Amino acid sequence: MSLFARVALDGIVPEETAPDPARVIAGAPRFRTWAVETREAEGLHAGVWEASPGAWRIMYTEWEYCRILSGRSVITPDGGAPMHVGSGDSFILRPGFTGVWEVIETTRKDYVIRL
Repeated sequence: MSLFARVALDGIVPEETAPDPARVIAGAPRFRTWAVETREAEGLHAGVWEASPGAWRIMYTEWEYCRILSGRSVITPDGGAPMHVGSGDSFILRPGFTGVWEVIETTRKDYVIRL
């Protein structure tokens, strides 16, 4: 195994999922995830995620770094102000973060998750 890995989607079949229906607030969002690196023993995951328009409740138990590659979303923490994110924006969601993720325009991000 090489110690260098490009984050490229060529040859990776995306996993297609959706949020738990009990968490959906608006629309019918669908997800596609290209897992580029998965290290279960270390609790590490990296890849690219895409979501179609809609809104759902989020509850983070993991730490996640994200960089928006395309699209527009609004992330609203419980009890806080909406945060608008779009292409080029980077952020971290820490364990315990709860709120609503609303996709305004199909959003694609790259991510690194640490469980």
